[in-house]
Amino acid sequence: MTPATAVAVASETPAPAPVIAASAASSTTTASGTAAAGVEVATESGNGGGGAERRSRFRRICVYCGSAKGKKPSYQDAAIELGNQLVERGIDLVYGGGSIGLMGSVSHAVHAGGRHVMGIIPKSLMPREVTGEPVGEVRAVSGMHERKAEMARFADAFVALPGGYGTLEELLEIITWAQLGIHKKPVGLLNVDGFYDPLLSFIDLAVNEGFITEAARRIIISAPTAKELVMKLEDYVPEYDIGLVWEEQKPNSLVPELESGITSS
Repeated sequence: MTPATAVAVASETPAPAPVIAASAASSTTTASGTAAAGVEVATESGNGGGGAERRSRFRRICVYCGSAKGKKPSYQDAAIELGNQLVERGIDLVYGGGSIGLMGSVSHAVHAGGRHVMGIIPKSLMPREVTGEPVGEVRAVSGMHERKAEMARFADAFVALPGGYGTLEELLEIITWAQLGIHKKPVGLLNVDGFYDPLLSFIDLAVNEGFITEAARRIIISAPTAKELVMKLEDYVPEYDIGLVWEEQKPNSLVPELESGITSS
């Protein structure tokens, strides 16, 4: 897969970040693990003139969320708070590229805080999900498979806000990749007002019925607030070490090639 090309960059200069990076260590993110080297250090100036040092193991977090806001104001509030948490910790955002719904809420919060925002979106969805001025850097790709692979490639961790079919599909696929050992990156659910309780209950049922192992259940990290969830992601230690590698794989991609002779309809 050829890396996507940036098609739009927001013209305005981001506002100064409330958290200023004191030293941004170089880091390389791979498909199979978290940041290979370096911890970003940020300081936040307090009223007393001192600096509260913050560290994160992540350079970028991918956020899955809906292109709708949902009926409860708490969903939008949670998206904004998640964006603020990323800014405080000096973490950049990778997301689906839309400027509406919860995607718009989290991306505007991160961009307004001065962190880099990378949106990855299929060209065909741009008229539906991008309105007005794009937020940060927008990379257009050919379709949904490439979108998900690029989001996964750039991210060091994943968070799902409330959303619909698309959010669930992205979430479950990245959990499955962790179970297969394709990556070792943390996966979190921001369980706003118990939104994901039914999904977690279903997964627990699948564990009890022998379809999901206890270790695979622990891939999923959940918390009711953005602050608590990000802290849990920072502490996550992967249990899977399969290291699955597709035999036929494009460079810099997590998506396997179709086997020769097989066509899609």
